[in-house]
Amino acid sequence: MLITRIYTGEDGQSHLEELETTTFPNPASLEQITGIRFRVQQPGQFSDWHVESRRNYIITLSGEGEIGLGDGSVHQIGPGRVMLVEDLTGQGHTTRVSSDVPRISIAIPLANQTPGT
Repeated sequence: MLITRIYTGEDGQSHLEELETTTFPNPASLEQITGIRFRVQQPGQFSDWHVESRRNYIITLSGEGEIGLGDGSVHQIGPGRVMLVEDLTGQGHTTRVSSDVPRISIAIPLANQTPGT
């Protein structure tokens, strides 16, 4: 299974990489969660540059969105997409709901707040 990881690089910019779940440094981190939140974002909703306040898995259930990075790239997020969002510092990323229906997602905060632990 692929997981899209968004993280802060040494350059202070957010980057995106695709990881197989078997490549995680600590596969047990998949089980260390502190809760779950449901999010509903309306079509056209835009969040300007921001970082996450904590490490989260974010899973899109329905609707579609886009993640914008500092290098100008835009990445599509659709239903079933699992993201590990770890860009807690730096410029961050933008998000936009690109579908004509609400984007419904779940955010699963991780208990371990240091990447790779």
